Amino acid sequence: MSTERNLWSHRLRSDFRAALAVVAVLAAVPLFASSPYTLGILVVSMYFALIALGWNLLAGFTGQFSLAPAAFAMLGAYTTGLLAYHLKAPLAIGIPAAIAATALLGFLLGRIVLRLKGPYLALTTLSFAEIARNVVYNSYNFTRGDQGLNVPSLMESRVGYYYLFLAVLAATLGMLYRLMRGKAGRFWLAIRDDETGAESRGIPVVRYKTFAFALSCAICGLAGSLYGTFSQLVSPELGLLLQTGLVIAMVVIGGMGTLTGPLVGALLVYLASEWLREFGGIQLIVFSAAVIVVARFFRAGLWGLAVRR
Repeated sequence: MSTERNLWSHRLRSDFRAALAVVAVLAAVPLFASSPYTLGILVVSMYFALIALGWNLLAGFTGQFSLAPAAFAMLGAYTTGLLAYHLKAPLAIGIPAAIAATALLGFLLGRIVLRLKGPYLALTTLSFAEIARNVVYNSYNFTRGDQGLNVPSLMESRVGYYYLFLAVLAATLGMLYRLMRGKAGRFWLAIRDDETGAESRGIPVVRYKTFAFALSCAICGLAGSLYGTFSQLVSPELGLLLQTGLVIAMVVIGGMGTLTGPLVGALLVYLASEWLREFGGIQLIVFSAAVIVVARFFRAGLWGLAVRR
């Protein structure tokens, strides 16, 4: 057991260092490519990377398959936007409120659905995601529906936004690394590998699954809140199932159950998505095929393949 723990600690430490190396490379990008378009694409890539890290905490580290990460990003964006629109609340209140609201909602939803397993959990979270999106879409007097909701900007500089997202991404990686090194991380892995065995050994399975679900939702809510201030407009399209599918593709292609995989996958998939726009709406076909190939031949994803090489 001690040998296995040391091996996991070594792998996790190497994984975290690699993720920080990617962050360091991203930090140098504005020195060489400072065009607003390039920075904007990379900011959105980091938005998806945050959601991918949140979903990977739940699916990759805890083994719980949710289909609602994009919905929680949408709810985080609308929490900040609605507070500013209706109550004139400053972003210093709106952004923390988005984190707290999505964490609380994730906790409550987790208490309800996390006793379910497999397809039942996936379908329940999918149902919640569609209900949330349709409520936002149809509540025109409150959310402005498909017209979108204006959100105040946090800063004028695109370079400033770039480094803000990068700092939040680095902080999220650091938090996840600390958690995965501790008792919570060991319990999550035990639940993922053998939930019945973990429960028989006295691990409070539902409590730690709920903790993972709430934290995952909070990360997605933070990502959505920051993205709303960046784009200055949020709409129900943020919660489309297609957005969740894109996040899942990022994690699977990059490598589930790692810190570096979702980060690399988000950058590669979103940058490739922008490049494929020139060839029409074939992104979904390409990424679906990529997920099939990776799941069949490289189950550890591109990062796992790189580690083996």
